[in-house]
Amino acid sequence: MQIVLIIIAMLIVAGLSMYATILLLRLKKQTAANKAALQAQQQALEQKRQELLGDIRYIAAAMTEDRCEISEGVYRIAKLFELLSLTERVSGEFPAFYEHFEVIKSHPIRDARAQLQKQERMRLDLQRMKSESALQENILLEAKRMTQFEPITH
Repeated sequence: MQIVLIIIAMLIVAGLSMYATILLLRLKKQTAANKAALQAQQQALEQKRQELLGDIRYIAAAMTEDRCEISEGVYRIAKLFELLSLTERVSGEFPAFYEHFEVIKSHPIRDARAQLQKQERMRLDLQRMKSESALQENILLEAKRMTQFEPITH
């Protein structure tokens, strides 16, 4: 009778050991899959980040080569820096750029602009042109620096 109980106990221990081993193997496999997914996600984020930085450099180059209007370039680049969460870090590095952006950031574009009264559009255009005129030289110097921009990572 004791031998039967010992055999049953050994079978229970062996079964539990196999179950624990199976669970550990599943956990190891799941951990590896999670790590691979996280790595792929980080790689995709870095690729998108590099793509946005490339867009910033391209628009800045277009501004310096007179292929893109200053206000349009300033607006687009400021929005890209915002997407990258770099606005606070770069606003001090490109002061004229962000000074002009403060003037134009609330100006309506596309359909919203078309719906404005003519006098309001002219007032906003005058405001934009005054800022562009006053800051153009410095904005273009900053845009030239942006063509080589690479954020410092901590």
